[in-house]
Amino acid sequence: MSTLIERHIVSLLAEKDDKAISLLYENYGDTLFGVAYKVVKDEELAQDVLQESFIKIWKKADTYDASKAKLFTWLFRITRNTAIDKLRSLNNKADKEVQIDASNVYNVGVESIKPEHLDIQKNLDKIESKYRIVLEALFFEGMTQQEASDELDIPLGTIKSRLKIGLRELGKIYGAAMSLLFIILTMP
Repeated sequence: MSTLIERHIVSLLAEKDDKAISLLYENYGDTLFGVAYKVVKDEELAQDVLQESFIKIWKKADTYDASKAKLFTWLFRITRNTAIDKLRSLNNKADKEVQIDASNVYNVGVESIKPEHLDIQKNLDKIESKYRIVLEALFFEGMTQQEASDELDIPLGTIKSRLKIGLRELGKIYGAAMSLLFIILTMP
């Protein structure tokens, strides 16, 4: 691909011009699909990854720095990481389904759950905002840890730490029975 087209795409991305996505798809779509397919080894899943990648590319367009990487390298990394995240997400989901079927840890006695503990969102106000934001993103907005990291612009490791600390703080409010339930619900 010529550097002229690449520069044109970069400028369109920077301006949030819709033409950028069309040009990206036209010039890089097949190659990026191949990147996704190589990781997930399933055509339909690779199409999903490609679509998610283009959404991330669009949202993160302002973070592209031509002095750090060529456009294709940046696109490649986003697509490859999205494919890896998708694969991990599917594997974790499959593992959890197996664990739920084979486990009795979800038989928490109703007597240990008090009505005042059910309004979690109200009690979230009692913990520090940096932990609350992460918990809300993960539990009430249904984001994965990686999505929360991307959306909140917080490193993934920090998301994991804040989740752990936030759950510990909620555990202080709810007591041991609910703490165990929170931990079980968040296990990978």
